[in-house]
Amino acid sequence: MLRITEKDGGVTINIAVKPRSSREGVGPVQADRLVVAVNAPPVDGKANEAVIRVLAQTFAVPRSAVTIVRGESGRKKTLHVAGITAATIARAIGQIGT
Repeated sequence: MLRITEKDGGVTINIAVKPRSSREGVGPVQADRLVVAVNAPPVDGKANEAVIRVLAQTFAVPRSAVTIVRGESGRKKTLHVAGITAATIARAIGQIGT
């Protein structure tokens, strides 16, 4: 089950990135991480930029609200999304009871 933690005026969420995917999108949840698929390769921060863009669109927040807290160079990352609640994220990804 995905753990969404509310703190510092937003939420912290763990993700697993799938770079070089044919389609961009969010989901499903695998283990305790939300899978985020992006077209960009994991080179020169391009995948990180794509992850921020995809999540900002999914959660309807500005890109500046999404920051990588941990795991900038790996596929497993922890992100902070400012100005949003855990319930909003759960609705956006279709998960109930987080």
